[in-house]
Amino acid sequence: QVQLVESGGGLVQAGGSLRLSCAVSGRTFSGYAMGWFRQAPGKEREFVASISWSGGRTLYADSVKGRFTISRDNAKNTVYLQMNSLKPEDTAVYYCAWRRASYANTAPREYDYWGQGTHVTVSS
Repeated sequence: QVQLVESGGGLVQAGGSLRLSCAVSGRTFSGYAMGWFRQAPGKEREFVASISWSGGRTLYADSVKGRFTISRDNAKNTVYLQMNSLKPEDTAVYYCAWRRASYANTAPREYDYWGQGTHVTVSS
């Protein structure tokens, strides 16, 4: 069993920044890839970013490329999502996810465990 707990969400004005964290417990963290997804009201869950087990490979959705950065600290069993230049359309519940593989992936079905989510609201 793997437990994931997100934190760092909140209300921010457009153009601002937030840093999300996801603490992982219950399983070895360093050998597995992690991802961030989001779900806006009335929409399907969508891919945001993913990072390989070593951090050497990252993937981003086109909508966040150049604004968001995913990173991980294997010593702290934590993955981060630095979000800059936030836009109202970034408003969503953000979820971190763990997959039983070492390489990054964009598909939600490839992830085995999910956190409860953290709310991000960007006001215009």
